[in-house]
Order: sequence, then C-alpha cells, then structure tokens
Amino acid sequence: MGETTNALGAFLRARRELVTPQQAGLPDAGVRRTPGLRREEVAMLAGISADYYLRLERGRNRNPSVQVLEALGRVLHLDGEHLAHLMALACEFQPRARRQAAPPSALNLMGSLVQPAFLEDRYFDILAANDLARALSPGLVEGGNQLRDLFLDPAQQALHPDWETVTECFVANLRQAVGSDTGDPRFIELTGELSVGSPRFRRLWARHEVRGHRGSPIRLDHPQVGELVLNREQLTIGGAEGLKLIVYHPDAGSDAAGKLTLLASATLPAHAAAKATAPPRAATRHATTAAAGPHAEATAAGPHAEATAAGRHAEAAKRRAAAGEGAAAVGQA
Repeated sequence: MGETTNALGAFLRARRELVTPQQAGLPDAGVRRTPGLRREEVAMLAGISADYYLRLERGRNRNPSVQVLEALGRVLHLDGEHLAHLMALACEFQPRARRQAAPPSALNLMGSLVQPAFLEDRYFDILAANDLARALSPGLVEGGNQLRDLFLDPAQQALHPDWETVTECFVANLRQAVGSDTGDPRFIELTGELSVGSPRFRRLWARHEVRGHRGSPIRLDHPQVGELVLNREQLTIGGAEGLKLIVYHPDAGSDAAGKLTLLASATLPAHAAAKATAPPRAATRHATTAAAGPHAEATAAGPHAEATAAGRHAEAAKRRAAAGEGAAAVGQA
C-alpha cells in the first residue's frame, strides 16, 4: 500500500525510524537490522497493543483517538507542527479545491508593488509574477514551479547559495500544505516527477518533515548584480484557499536595496524608457521653429498665432507705403 493510499502509515513508519532507542529511554540492545524504533517498542511506549499499532501503520485502522495520536506524538518526539500533521492524516479525507486562477484583486495588488512579488499556490506553482520578480529569477513566471526548478534546474540551484537549506524548507512546507490530501492529482504528478528526477528530493520526502513557511531572509546569487539578501514575506489571499502573495523586500539602506533598484531600472518597459528620455514637447517645438524660421514659428504656434503674424506683416507694409509717399512729396517740393 503506497503513500497515496496510506499516508498515516507512511508518516508513522518514517518518524519512528528517526527515533533512536537511546532517545526513547530504552536500553541499547546491540546492532539492529533497521534504524530507529521497532513497531512493538512504539506500541509499548505509547501504551497500546502491538497489534493495534500494526493495524495503524498498515492502514487497517483509520480512526485512532486523539489520546492515541497524542501518545504516539510523544513517543515519536513530534513537535507542534508534526503533531498537527499527524492529526490531519488521521482525519477523514476532505476534498479540496484544485488548481485555481488568481483573483483580479490579487493581481492588481501584486502589480502595484515596487518589490519583486508573485502569486503561488500550495504546490508552489506560479500563477503570476511582476516584472521585477521575473528579473530576479527567470523561474518566477506564470506556469513555473519553484520545487521543480530547485531540484531539476542547475541554473536555479546556482541562484541559491544555501540550496540545501532551501530545499529542506520547501519540501517540509509541501508536506504541511498538502496534509492528508495525498490523492490530489497535482500532488501525485509533482512528487512523482521530482522523485524520479532528483535523489535529494527522494531522501527529503522520505523523512516526512513538516514545517510551516515563515517570513525569513533568503540569500540569492544573481548573475547580474551578485549576492543579495532579501526578506521573503507571504500574505494569504482571502477567499482563495492555498493561494499566497509572496514579496521579496530588502532592508532599508542595505546593499541589496541598491542592487534591487539597479535590477528594477533594467526592467523598465520600452515605452516608459522612451518617455523618460524624450525632450519636453515645448522644447522640441522651440528647437524646430528656431531652425525653420519665422514662418514655421507662426505655423507651429497654431492658427491664431499665424493670423497675428499676418496682421503684423500687413501693418508693416502700410507703414512702408506711407513712408514712400511722404518721401515722394518732399522730393516734388
């Protein structure tokens, strides 16, 4: 029986293999064929029968009591997050929403941010990303998946100097996000692809670590601006289960802030760059009319200015004519 049909049993087995007899307070019995605690030892320490525990681990009993689960959590040294995961696995399966589209309001919020930002679901699929997020990491594009990139793409691995720590965190986050919904088609597709393509993913997945994602610094080695440390924050999107807005932001005045500004300047849209470098319209008009002469100036200034200029020329002609007549009269005298 595989993990997709017996997630509770797979979790119990993985976690008991991580607890040594010494940690459980048992005497050292010499060399063991398998790591960790035996099934009968877990049962004894939890105060339940070995047969009952065997049925739990093999998926023959799917309804253990809260007291039994808490006892198992104590024996297996589970922290709060792992115990909550154990409780969720023991509950009846509840159908969840499948892949979804990003709400327009969330897209508007993401687009208004000056920091790198993107929308992800519980499988770490990217639903949308702003320009600066894509400049920070080519993998942050609609349709991408962060887990796939981290484990299967060498360029993305090079982007993360702390790759081993980051991969541990992401796998534990996926465990918690999916919970008991291990029959989800997207979950099966993703974990199957990663298990085939990455030995490290197989090792981490087999440990059944569970961890919620918290805001924390992340170190990146960008090919253009070098190393920068950013804070990774996540905001839950209301009304969209499992959807989160992720924002990378630097500390104020930090070296990373300057590098992020440099990246942002390189991602300006072409029309914005052209607008920023174009001379003001008034200056352009002045330069054009100065080069073309008075007639062009009158034309550039519009119909009213052109009529005014024509009036001035007519008045000047009248004055010249009057001056000519006066000079002729003086000559005749």
